[in-house]
Amino acid sequence: MDSLTPANADTRTALLKRYGASAIPAVGPWNETIASLLDHRSVRGYKSDALPAGTLETLVAAAQSAATSSNMQWTSVVAITDPAKKKILAEIAGNQKHIEQCPLFLCWVTDMSRNAGISEAEKTEFKVMPWLETFLVASVDVSLAAQNAVVAAESIGLSTVYIGAMRNDPERVAKLIGLPPQCFVLFGLCVGYATDHARGEVKPRLSQAMIVHHERYDDSSAPAHREAHDEEMKKFSSRHELQAGTWTQRVLNRLGPMSSMNGRERLAATLAALGFTIK
Repeated sequence: MDSLTPANADTRTALLKRYGASAIPAVGPWNETIASLLDHRSVRGYKSDALPAGTLETLVAAAQSAATSSNMQWTSVVAITDPAKKKILAEIAGNQKHIEQCPLFLCWVTDMSRNAGISEAEKTEFKVMPWLETFLVASVDVSLAAQNAVVAAESIGLSTVYIGAMRNDPERVAKLIGLPPQCFVLFGLCVGYATDHARGEVKPRLSQAMIVHHERYDDSSAPAHREAHDEEMKKFSSRHELQAGTWTQRVLNRLGPMSSMNGRERLAATLAALGFTIK
C-alpha cells in the first residue's frame, strides 16, 4: 500500500499539468496512486505488442472490486482480440483506428439478463427491474467497474481510452458479440501500450473553484473561471493542432448540432429493441 509522502516539486508539477498555472489547488496528501490518477490521459495510438499473461484477469479483478449497489453486480465484460471483430467495432465507432490497433478491446456491458434469469428460475416477478432507476443504477455499476480497470491498467504501464461510440449502433454491437436480451454495451475500452507519438500530455480540467461548492451551490464566479479555463485549453489545443480551441467551443460543437449524436438520439427505441422495458 502506498504511504503518504510529503508534497514536493513533482506534486506541484502534476497539479500544474492538470489545472494550468492559474488554477493550481492547495497541495494536500500525496502518494503514487494519486500521482497515477492525475497523470491519466486518453490514448488513441497503440503498439501491437501483446499484453502480459493474466492481464485481462487482473483488470477484471480490479473491476469487480469496485462498489456495486446492493451487491447486484450488473456488470459483464466481453473481451475482443479478433482483428475482424475489432475492425467492425471501429467502423461502428466512426472508423476510430485505435480500436483496431489495441491488442485488447473491452466491451463493458450493462447486464440485466443475469438477474432477469434469477427472476425466471425462482418464479418471482422482479417488480423493480423495469424502472429507469434500476437501469441507471446498473449503468453506474458498470462505469465504476470500468474505471477501476482503467486505474489498474495505468498502474502497470498500460494506456486506455473509452469508446462511447459503441452507442452509435448498439443493436449491431450486440449482434456481433452475441449479447442476450437485456444486455447493452455502455461503452468500449481500448487497452494496450501507447505508441511514442500517441502518449500526448495531460489535458487541462476546469478549476476546482468552478466545480467545488461549499455548503450550497454557487456559480456566481463561473464566467470568470470558464474564461480562464478557455485560455488554458486554447494553449493545449494550439500545441496539439486541435480544431476546437477553447473548452467553450468544444461544448458548443458537442451539444449544439443534432448531428453530433451520431445516431444515439434513437437510444430509447434501441434499448426497447434490445429487450429492455424502462418506465
